[in-house]
Amino acid sequence: MDEDERWMRRALALAMQGQADPGSSPIGCVIIRDGQVLGEGYNEVEKRHDPTAHAEIVAIRRAGEQVEDWQLRGATLYSTLQPCGMCSMASLWSKVSRVVYGASRAQVHRLYFEDWHVDTLEFFSDAVRGGIEVKGGVLAAECAALYYGPEDVVPIPEQANI
Repeated sequence: MDEDERWMRRALALAMQGQADPGSSPIGCVIIRDGQVLGEGYNEVEKRHDPTAHAEIVAIRRAGEQVEDWQLRGATLYSTLQPCGMCSMASLWSKVSRVVYGASRAQVHRLYFEDWHVDTLEFFSDAVRGGIEVKGGVLAAECAALYYGPEDVVPIPEQANI
């Protein structure tokens, strides 16, 4: 198993923890540098009553606390779902070197993205600092299985962004 698959499996395990934790949801994220976990988490928006508590933001905050620095240069962020606009920008601001995600937004229901017409991957390609690598599709089918599919009928209580 290559390193990207190894760490995406950790993000998948975190997503499953989030799925089992009341008030959380199955999006997992882990941030790695030099083979060490700097921070990790899952989506805790409802649990924390905080719209910014996405898995990536939770992991970035924990990583910053761990290394006592807001800059995470040389680190790779692994997320089970393509980062939304907020998480994409937080990844850029934290200066991670790589972003690796599993399921793309085309593989999941539109409820997972506030504005379906904004291509968050453009944030990375247009970044001033450049040099950030983005890789999608790692264990994509396994990651996508955690979420509603594009054509699924979503129960009304779960229709957050639609």
